[in-house]
Amino acid sequence: MERYYGFDLGDAESAVSVTESDARREEPEIVPVCGAQSFITAYARLIDGRLLIGESACYSADATVRRVRFKSRFLSDPESTRDIRTFAAGVLSELTGNGSLRQDKESCVYVGCPAGWKKADRERYREIFENTGYPPVRIVSESRAALISACLSRHLQVGYDILSKSVLVVDVGSSTTDFAFIESGKEIELQTAGEVMLGGGITDEMLLEESVKASPDREAIRGILEESEAWRNYCEFAARRLKEKYFSDEEYWAGRTCSRSIELLHSGSHTLTIMMNKDIAERLMEAPAPHLEGRSFREAFCDSLVQIREKITKPELLFLTGGVSKLPAIRTWCQEAFPDTVVITTSQPEFSVSRGLAHCGRIDEDMRQFRSEVDELIETSTVERIVSSHMEDLYRGIVETLTGPILENAAMNVFERWRSGDISRLSEIDEELKTEIEHYLRGEEAQKLIGTVVSAWLRPVAYELEEFTMPICVRHNIPYRALNLTSYLTLSDIDIRIDTKDIFGLDQITWLINTIITILVSLLCGGSGVALIAGGLKGILAGAILSLGVLLIGQEHMETRMMDLNIPKPLRRLITRNAFGNRIRRICPEVKSGFYANLEQEKNEEITERLAGEISTQIEECLKKMARVVEIPLG
Repeated sequence: MERYYGFDLGDAESAVSVTESDARREEPEIVPVCGAQSFITAYARLIDGRLLIGESACYSADATVRRVRFKSRFLSDPESTRDIRTFAAGVLSELTGNGSLRQDKESCVYVGCPAGWKKADRERYREIFENTGYPPVRIVSESRAALISACLSRHLQVGYDILSKSVLVVDVGSSTTDFAFIESGKEIELQTAGEVMLGGGITDEMLLEESVKASPDREAIRGILEESEAWRNYCEFAARRLKEKYFSDEEYWAGRTCSRSIELLHSGSHTLTIMMNKDIAERLMEAPAPHLEGRSFREAFCDSLVQIREKITKPELLFLTGGVSKLPAIRTWCQEAFPDTVVITTSQPEFSVSRGLAHCGRIDEDMRQFRSEVDELIETSTVERIVSSHMEDLYRGIVETLTGPILENAAMNVFERWRSGDISRLSEIDEELKTEIEHYLRGEEAQKLIGTVVSAWLRPVAYELEEFTMPICVRHNIPYRALNLTSYLTLSDIDIRIDTKDIFGLDQITWLINTIITILVSLLCGGSGVALIAGGLKGILAGAILSLGVLLIGQEHMETRMMDLNIPKPLRRLITRNAFGNRIRRICPEVKSGFYANLEQEKNEEITERLAGEISTQIEECLKKMARVVEIPLG
């Protein structure tokens, strides 16, 4: 694709943006439709069959059909589908007619929708545009598009880090106020007790009514507005623009009156003057509104914020978007409701969704290529090769960390059981040791030790892997830490973990257990068992008795009998726990040395290869998950 369009079709006003595939560092350009950057969501069918959209459709006297504010009815009114299709066709005609949408370039259109729309609703909405003749269309939630706009805005400069924070998006439009909460990439639409239709249009109507009341010709003007939908639409539109003009520089208008006069040519000529000053502005916010059950706009909006606050954890950021969010009071109310939250907005919040949608197109293509290259890396033997080259370090780390605790726990338990008579013969010790070691390795303590070793071992593996992942990130304008394995080993809020039970189950390290048992039994039971008991003064006496047996019946016979002999308990008790513990600590280095000496000879290459493969698979899954984290903006 060469060009990506963002179509923010709002219930009251709409906007279109465009960006090129290689314009990564530039904000999408707003495309004028009917000569306006932000145009009224309205269409009219004239007597001669022509289709008008935008502002002119609101007041054309030749209209046989006129429709406004139809998007909000999409989920409840089947006829709204026809209205959306007709309006979308008018926008498409404008874009192709003025050369903004060129047929000689591959294009894609991203259209926004409320966060709460289900998958089936989004698909039905998408089909409207494609059936109307648009290039390939993708539907993205408006709140997510606004958030992407904030991520990439040069004005805000918050960057992709915003994606790792909890964000409340408040989209204040002309007809509705939408709330969406985004945490760890998961988006939740939030609704209050009926304030879905809380939008700036309410204050437009109130301002128009204020102006009509203040007019000396109020009865005639009110009759015209009730009789003529076109004139009413036109006057509401004029009131909206005047209100925006006033609030865009409230400080300047504080001591002045902002006004506009309209001549209504309907059964004669009547003049309506729409005015805004400080007192009127305050009444618009504080006076009871007919559509809000007697509450003021401020009360209804602040009540909604309180309800939202009770439904979510405290957000780190509150992002304001939508044209009405430019009112200074909106920001103040949000800050009062969430005093510890950073409130941000762009310089042109009315275009945040449109620009974010256009960004989505370019990001989508980047992500497609990004995923492809990550998959290609995983399909090669790169990860396995890196892991295999570090396997001996992992073995050594496991042995260095586990040998002491195994001896202190498993060997001491076996000794105590032999000393008390639970184990009858020395020949049973190897099987008993195996059972005890396996039991210990299944325990929480051993698993934590193994986890510590694996995490430390993974770091050099991760650093080496970065040589391959970092260029992928750079090529696609992705923060390089997005595929930095080491960063995810320590971040508690990212659910990416390598489970040591999966990659270090007992069957994977049977060779390690057997090697340690062989060396341990050899050191403890060597010399016909004399090594086990010949420690301390009493042990020397016991050893002397056993040595006498060697002299009487011979070395070979004595070793066989000794290993199968049920040594009397009094003789066993000559060996104290402290004496055996000291011996265990003395032979610990010998156990490690014996292991390292037998490392290449004893370890099973097939098991080593399988272990390397399983660890590689875990790391590859980790990379896939991290790639999906990067894709959070598209959701």
